[in-house]
Amino acid sequence: MTHSDLALEDLIACPQCDALYTARMPEIGERAVCERCHTVLIAPRRKAGLRIIALTLTVLILVISALFFPFLTIHVQGFANQASIMDTASSFGSGALLLLSLATAAMIVLIPLLRMVLVLYVLTPIVMNLPPYAHARHAFRLSQELKPWAMAEIFAIGCAVALVKVASLASIGFGPAFWMFSALVVIVLFNDMYLCNWSVWKSLETDES
Repeated sequence: MTHSDLALEDLIACPQCDALYTARMPEIGERAVCERCHTVLIAPRRKAGLRIIALTLTVLILVISALFFPFLTIHVQGFANQASIMDTASSFGSGALLLLSLATAAMIVLIPLLRMVLVLYVLTPIVMNLPPYAHARHAFRLSQELKPWAMAEIFAIGCAVALVKVASLASIGFGPAFWMFSALVVIVLFNDMYLCNWSVWKSLETDES
């Protein structure tokens, strides 16, 4: 039987190299990997839904809390200053650089928050064995499309690298928001590791059929 004889829902394409395979759910703990580029295609995990929801809620709490605490403090020759994430995002309040401030705020705060809310919206009924909420498939597709634009962890890593470079010029202190974003980097990695996109799509298709 060729791929053209199979229904679309029985096929899976590698997101990296577009290789096409016949989809089959592996056993819990096993992974389906692309033979061409070794990208993980399907990776079901036991009780992954509950873990993802817990990690997603943690990310939501960390991002929102980080807005209200200092990100860093700088001491130079008797002068001191501290900045929060919102101070950084609103550094340019007028002119053409206002667009840069808005884009920065969106990528490090608004888009990550929106992604987490969408994931909760999709996964909560699945984990509770309830019918999916309205437009759940659109919500999950949007959460995946926003993934490259959610750069909270990139912001944290970039700030850490920049602060190391200026450490010789000033006394740098890391505020609570910095450590919250550092924890966020690790949690987002685990969240993406547990989230099996194919399993979520199959759950939505099964519940809608």
